[in-house]
Amino acid sequence: MYRFLLSRQWVILTLIGLVLIPTMIELGFWQFHRHQHRVAQNTLIAENLGAQPVLVTELTSPGHTVPRADYWRQVTATGTYDTAHEVVVRRRTSADDRVGFHVLTPLILADGRAVLINRGWIPTAADQRAFPSVPPAPKGTVTVTGRLKADETTKASGIKDLTGLPPRQVMLISSAQQAKSLGRTVLGGYLEQTAPEPAGKSPEMIPDPDYDSIGAHMAYAVQWWLFTAAVPVGWVILVRREKRDRETAATQDARAPSPATV
Repeated sequence: MYRFLLSRQWVILTLIGLVLIPTMIELGFWQFHRHQHRVAQNTLIAENLGAQPVLVTELTSPGHTVPRADYWRQVTATGTYDTAHEVVVRRRTSADDRVGFHVLTPLILADGRAVLINRGWIPTAADQRAFPSVPPAPKGTVTVTGRLKADETTKASGIKDLTGLPPRQVMLISSAQQAKSLGRTVLGGYLEQTAPEPAGKSPEMIPDPDYDSIGAHMAYAVQWWLFTAAVPVGWVILVRREKRDRETAATQDARAPSPATV
């Protein structure tokens, strides 16, 4: 009674099931690994934000690539702002998803080196090719506290580094790029300012990254694995139903009266 499994329809159905099972298992593990990555990242963010601030020169130097383990570390830098070489970073969003600029201002340290400070977000100007109105940076010697971040790249951020931009506007935050403009040595990476708060609350400082939510990746993983289990169960149910239907049809044929002989 299981000869029907050799029919074209059932062979195709079985092959589809055999392909779906490993595919959905793999998709489940992909979501599970994304869950693990998110949990590890949240732990790193929480630990680094909770650590005591250290001098920026302890964690980075000219040409240094900030490793992931040092992302969001609280650091301090003391110096004077070089507003003449201040630039704005295009296409950045505020905490409530408004599009504008980030204000990037070099801070000149006592030894003459510079570190880039992302002072926060400002709205887009009416004329997007004009340099926006930027709230002035504090004058004199200041001590800035911020989250250490790595230089941005197109590969990591997905943002294209466009050419032909208006003067003093950039797409990516790059210490190497700004070093050429400044004509002085710049420490690798940059700081997202967290203190002191700007006068008048502008620029709007960038909020801490979210490290409480873990997303729905684990739920998606379980969902894919449940789908995986449903494939063989569904196949067995369909096979039994087909067998039962065929047996019922055969019984009915056997009980059907023979045609009368004329």
